[in-house]
Amino acid sequence: MALPGVRSRAWAAAAKVTQRRRRAEGAGRSPSPVPGSQRAALYVHWPYCEKRCSYCNFNKYISRGVDEAAVRSCLVTETQTLLRLSGVRRIESVFFGGGTPSLASPHTVAAVLEAVAQATHLPADCEVTLEANPTSAPGSRLSAFGAAGVNRLSIGLQSLDDTELQLLGRTHSAIDALQTLAEARRLFPGRTSVDLMLGLPKQKVQQGALPAPDPEVAAEMYQEGRAVLREAGFRQYEVSNFARNGALSTHNWTYWQCGQYLGIGPGAHGRFMPQGAGGHVREARIQTLEPDIWMKEVMLFGHGTRKHIPLGKLELLEEVLAMGLRTDVGITHQHWQQFEPQLTLWDVFGANKEVDPLLEQGLLQLDHRGLRCSWEGLAVLDSLLLTLLPQLQEAWQQRTLPPVPGG
Repeated sequence: MALPGVRSRAWAAAAKVTQRRRRAEGAGRSPSPVPGSQRAALYVHWPYCEKRCSYCNFNKYISRGVDEAAVRSCLVTETQTLLRLSGVRRIESVFFGGGTPSLASPHTVAAVLEAVAQATHLPADCEVTLEANPTSAPGSRLSAFGAAGVNRLSIGLQSLDDTELQLLGRTHSAIDALQTLAEARRLFPGRTSVDLMLGLPKQKVQQGALPAPDPEVAAEMYQEGRAVLREAGFRQYEVSNFARNGALSTHNWTYWQCGQYLGIGPGAHGRFMPQGAGGHVREARIQTLEPDIWMKEVMLFGHGTRKHIPLGKLELLEEVLAMGLRTDVGITHQHWQQFEPQLTLWDVFGANKEVDPLLEQGLLQLDHRGLRCSWEGLAVLDSLLLTLLPQLQEAWQQRTLPPVPGG
């Protein structure tokens, strides 16, 4: 739902958000340290798209006759409500995803950031990412999003082959993609990421045409791609993410480190402890999927949370293990102890006859730093977890068994 124009007052409001954040940071008062339980990332879901892409399974709807002012008001209300419920005092990053959030007006982005800044601490250098599609993000519009507070772009290129783009149902061409990328790099130097897909039908490795989706072919393409990126100076900091010059995604890193995050908008997911409502256990939260129903719930209750499920300690540890091993850092002993101070990584995975072969093959490393995958191990993490998760479950069960009387 691209708007035909944006009024000057929207840019004035957007500029005020950024100026206020910078003044707060530069006023000579350093904010007091905030504990991890009161920090979170914020995800904002814009559910509308121009059309449905054949591969996409995200919560999305075709934008016809959308009342953006009403959607904006509900996003702001839900942001305020969940910040209050969570008791979060500092937002570490904001990510506008979708759907196609570059179809929203920059004024909507500015309004959400303003709500965050009024309710909690939003650092002036906080990473604020917007997902954008080439056909909905000309240079002038990207510049406007920058004025609204966005400082990082994630562009859905998917492919630079027109045939593949048509197969995927994308509305842009390879030329459109390259033009948008060039403009994004000019406006957001060092803070632009792109999505690329592999394993598509008739996609190629080097010069040979390959059928797909064939798991062996996709694996070959993955290995070839990560090798090329490493030679080009990119660090593979996560199974499917690469960055150069330290330009990691702060927001996604929160997910992989099992930090708290609030999910705003239709179908958004969150993980946080509702301290503001007296809660003491982290919850998995899912917002209502359908935008019109979500808006009615927000107007009635202040939020559209459809489910909130308390997470047990073992469930949380399973997430720490599965998410942490996706990164090249893995799980440090210190990080693990933040979630489980008694049962150590050594207790679970050291001297373990099921895990030892993975260590001997060089797929896993367990040492004074913690537990992590090797370069080879990252490529087969799913198969490693088939061994590691049952070992964690068994160790947890043994730890929690009641003592045998007289034993």
